[in-house]
Amino acid sequence: MKAPTLAVLTALLVAACSREASNAADSTSASDKVAFTSTTAARAVAPPPMSPAPQAVGIASGVVALESSAMHDQANAQSAAGADPVQFGGTAISGAPSMMIRTGQAFVEVQKLDPAILKIRQLVAQVGGYVANSSMSGGRDQIRQASFEVKIPSPKYDEAVSSLSAIGKVETVNSSAQDVGEEFVDVTARVTNARRLEERLINLLANRTGKLDEVLRVERELARVREEIERYEGRLRYLTSRASMSTLVINAHEPAPLIGNQPGENPIGAAVRRAWDNFVALLAALIASLGILLPLGALAGAGLIWYRRWRRAHVSA
Repeated sequence: MKAPTLAVLTALLVAACSREASNAADSTSASDKVAFTSTTAARAVAPPPMSPAPQAVGIASGVVALESSAMHDQANAQSAAGADPVQFGGTAISGAPSMMIRTGQAFVEVQKLDPAILKIRQLVAQVGGYVANSSMSGGRDQIRQASFEVKIPSPKYDEAVSSLSAIGKVETVNSSAQDVGEEFVDVTARVTNARRLEERLINLLANRTGKLDEVLRVERELARVREEIERYEGRLRYLTSRASMSTLVINAHEPAPLIGNQPGENPIGAAVRRAWDNFVALLAALIASLGILLPLGALAGAGLIWYRRWRRAHVSA
């Protein structure tokens, strides 16, 4: 009886130990699965570290990654353009300004053109502007007039237009405004994005490990990006200068002559002189016509004399 009892107890002890080992293995496997899942999730959430010079994929794949990143940064650059200033040409330009390009044209009637020209130049200098283009015309039987294209600081534009009445009689004034703020913000965002891509390409070249053709490809891409930056910065300078200085074209002319006389001339005396000139012109035309009428009269007289003689001869016969 003792031997079978010991065998049964031994079998029960072995079964209990096997169950405990299985439970420990299951718990270890479960913990390993949890750890593996946590590690995988952490790797999926955490972005891969950015290497200045990709070693495994080479320079060509690095360029593709930079271009994809540049497209992703476009939206961020546009959103940041309204807050952060952009440096170009050594000047800081705010991201979202209110930029208006104002242009105008005015017609002014003056009694004398020369004093009016002096007043126009004084007015332009008073508001801090300058004359960009000018022209004058006035010859025989023409009204004297002058045209000035002036550049005026935008805050002084209304003051300059209201001061035209001091020069002469203001006939018409046409003004227009063009809002270029949206274009300025868009170009600013493009400059920001292009500068980021330029920095990354420079870092890629500084740590280049690829082949020669891949290096040349990166250099060509860098040259293209720099050309875009220069073009965008030129457009920004143009928009800034046009928005800061308004354009006003001032056309000044003397009054139209009364009954066709010259400005400042007595109309009655001018009418008498024109009547005399017309009389003299008529006499001159009559005298000039004698050169045609006299030969024709002589031929007509000779023909008449011949006809009479011919008729007499036939009647007497």
